Formats: sequence, structure tokens, C-alpha cells
Amino acid sequence: MSETLDVKLLSKEYRVACEPAERESLTAAVAFLADRLDEIATKTKGTGERLAIMAALNLAHEFLALKNISAVPATPLENESIRRIIKLTEKKIDDSLARYEKVR
Repeated sequence: MSETLDVKLLSKEYRVACEPAERESLTAAVAFLADRLDEIATKTKGTGERLAIMAALNLAHEFLALKNISAVPATPLENESIRRIIKLTEKKIDDSLARYEKVR
């Protein structure tokens, strides 16, 4: 049974439907996106729709780059680099989630 989660991005509130089992990962995604939006906003001074599009484009680019990396067998050195990137990304997500929880 779906529940709703109230989230805030770009100073606007949104109500999002999610399954109870997905609530934690969706909250982490919101925190990650909020941090990315803040980061891009400070670099570009963009706002609103332009800022959201830039964030979506950057995330899509990163996703496709990682997808392409996973399609090619990696060397042990590349595997270690990928593990470091994943750990750094996990830390960023954890930090973002912790800040989000404090704000709530």
C-alpha cells in the first residue's frame, strides 16, 4: 500500500507517493538531489526550471558514464577506483540524508 512523503526541493514542497519499503531510499534520493541543486546553484547562479534541468542533465550524464563503465570488464585497478567512487558517493548521500533529517 503506497504512502506519501512530503519533500522540499528548490523551496517548493512536493507530496510523493512511495511504498513503505522505499521510503528510506527515496528520502536519501531527495537529500542527494537537494545537495546537487544547491551545488549547481552556487556555481551557476541558476534558479527554478533551469537549475532543475542542469541537475537532471548532470545526473543523467553521470549515470550513463557509470553504466558504460559497468558494460566493459574492468581491470583490478579500475575496480579499486570504482569502489572508491562508490564509497565517496555513499558518504555524500549519508551526509545529505543526515542534514535532511536534522532539518525535518
